[in-house]
Amino acid sequence: MELRDFFSEEAIKLELEGTSKDEILKELIGLLGLDEKSQGMLFKMLKRRENLGSTGIGRGIAIPHCRSLVVTKLRVAFARKTGGVDFKAIDEKPVYFFFLIVAPPLEVSNQYLPVLGKIAQFSKEADVPGRLLSITQPREFMELLAEKSL
Repeated sequence: MELRDFFSEEAIKLELEGTSKDEILKELIGLLGLDEKSQGMLFKMLKRRENLGSTGIGRGIAIPHCRSLVVTKLRVAFARKTGGVDFKAIDEKPVYFFFLIVAPPLEVSNQYLPVLGKIAQFSKEADVPGRLLSITQPREFMELLAEKSL
């Protein structure tokens, strides 16, 4: 299982427009191509998860994640906010990079936690934040994942 296998260029956005946590979450959800009702339900689930504790893990990275019936298989998205946004991260610094993970409640393949772990591992590599800032096309994000072969 390689991390890049879960991403598609359609679910990558290199400049988010939102300036608040809620706006960012809505834009991330929009990358999954769900209908309006499903988007609303997913937003509520992600908000509930964020209320338990921010998914901002530090180093400018957040990994909002939850399980929801609105998806039938594991779905991921990546987005960047070059100016950063206050996401109540554990290091209290702005967040620039967002990895969204959504999985169905009962997932036969059981990839939710391994993918979450691989994204966290990828994010901890010393050169990753700088390289994520410099990419100009979704294809370059996919190439970075392939290069790190996670």
